[in-house]
Amino acid sequence: MTTPLEAAEPAAAQAAGPGEERPTGRGVLRYALSKLGGALFGIAMVLVGTFFVFRLLPGDPVRNMAQGRNMTPDQLDAERRRLGLDKPLIDQFIDFVGDTLRLDLGMSYEYKRPVIDLIGERLGPTLLLAGTGLVIAVSLGIWQGTRAGWRHGSRFDRFSTGASLLLWSVPTFWLGLLLMMVFGVGIGPIPGILPFRGIESVDAPDGFAYVLDVASHMVLPCLTLVAVVYAQYLLVMRSSLIEEVSQDYVTVARAKGLRDDEVRRRHAVPNALLPTVTLVFMRVGFVVGGAVTVETIYTWPGLGQLFYAAISVPDFTLMQGTFLLITVAVIVMNTLADVVYHILDPRVRSA
Repeated sequence: MTTPLEAAEPAAAQAAGPGEERPTGRGVLRYALSKLGGALFGIAMVLVGTFFVFRLLPGDPVRNMAQGRNMTPDQLDAERRRLGLDKPLIDQFIDFVGDTLRLDLGMSYEYKRPVIDLIGERLGPTLLLAGTGLVIAVSLGIWQGTRAGWRHGSRFDRFSTGASLLLWSVPTFWLGLLLMMVFGVGIGPIPGILPFRGIESVDAPDGFAYVLDVASHMVLPCLTLVAVVYAQYLLVMRSSLIEEVSQDYVTVARAKGLRDDEVRRRHAVPNALLPTVTLVFMRVGFVVGGAVTVETIYTWPGLGQLFYAAISVPDFTLMQGTFLLITVAVIVMNTLADVVYHILDPRVRSA
């Protein structure tokens, strides 16, 4: 009796060719080390860019911090010396690199606290919001992309693809304000039904009621995040599955009498998931940074809002610390994505 595995050979095994083996442990290690070298070079460039780019922003942080306080020019100069802003730019850069290598991100000008402590406080809310949005967006995008790609040209394909592209093209801030106005503030006689400020109510309850309170505050920002990003997963999954459907192993499986549902679930979808896996790893890096626009609109106390506040001052050390964390997370996750893709699909070795 022919089993489903005998009926349809995976695309990755076909692409490997006769006599070609899957990557060995040593081969994966060499590939990972080469990618690690590229990642370290990228992080070095980020250090340079992070320091110099933010100093091109207009505004004097010392004068901005002194607003509302009667400070003499001598006091302003003393504050600059205390912050190290009186040193030559190259000396400031050397100090910045040395402190960063020691995991010391400096002291915030505005909050008068270590940047690493501020980031630690805001990391949890960002991971909660952006992580939940990522899981929902990935699940929704893969499900709709699978259905749309398997029934290419159907009514569902046209509707889901069109709707996702429409939402993807909408500016995030505009969509966030629209959802806030409709479901938060209310329109005319229709009252708002969802909270839209912060992560919890002022009189937040304890226990399970607190969990529900936080969940209700997450609805609108999470919905905004999902609406503008899930199209990426849908389109990648859809195009990958359309390509897999045209492969010989799918034709052979259908010719041997396997049900369409089984061919799709056990053979076509696993191979079509490979590009989506790469995209997911890339987006996980951005989860650490959160969504600056969404967090700012809904005053969500995460890294995105912290970064926005740092730009408003400007607070150089806080900007450097948050931006460095975001970019390093993206570089690390992109490197992991390359390695995982290399393990899952040996075809990338010939690239």
